[in-house]
Amino acid sequence: MKSVEAIADEIIAREGGYVNDPDDPGGATKFGVTIGTMARLGLDLDKDGRITPEDVKRLTKAQARQIFVDHYFHRPRISALPRTLQASVFDMFVNGGANAVKILQRLLNDMGQSVAVDGAIGPQTIEAARIAEVSAPDHLADAYGIARRNYYYALADRRPASRKYARRRDGGKGGWIRRAEEFITPRYHLTEAEHRRRVAAWG
Repeated sequence: MKSVEAIADEIIAREGGYVNDPDDPGGATKFGVTIGTMARLGLDLDKDGRITPEDVKRLTKAQARQIFVDHYFHRPRISALPRTLQASVFDMFVNGGANAVKILQRLLNDMGQSVAVDGAIGPQTIEAARIAEVSAPDHLADAYGIARRNYYYALADRRPASRKYARRRDGGKGGWIRRAEEFITPRYHLTEAEHRRRVAAWG
């Protein structure tokens, strides 16, 4: 398995540089680190006593990597999950916070475990994930990736402003869908035709 630092670097590459999209609830973001995260961590990089978009712009890749490793991998205990899940859950945690864990917990319930859907990785979730991996070692990572893809589609169903993240202007797969499918075996990727049928109701 790749090191957590290498996975973090891949996340940074997917997230890209500085953006401040009014349709993104996270606000000003750089390398996937939001202004809210920087405020929570007290990262006043220009030392003016406030956390503003200017601080976000000053964030370095090395700082982003350390934030992800410390606060998005180790702190939420993703390191305690089966290794086959770690990269995808880590990537989703950066992208969607505790929803990454809730997606997993719902999946584990669907697989016959009894897990509280609370967005926290505790002993119950860790043990249920271990059992799920033993019972379906070749399918768990794909099942999580597919559940993640379905989450993105459902989110865009409910929030029209977010549809541009799931569907490109030309109708093809948007960044969210392509990102989820990076962690899904190619045979389970949606064809372009299947994707277009899924989003047809969006108009």
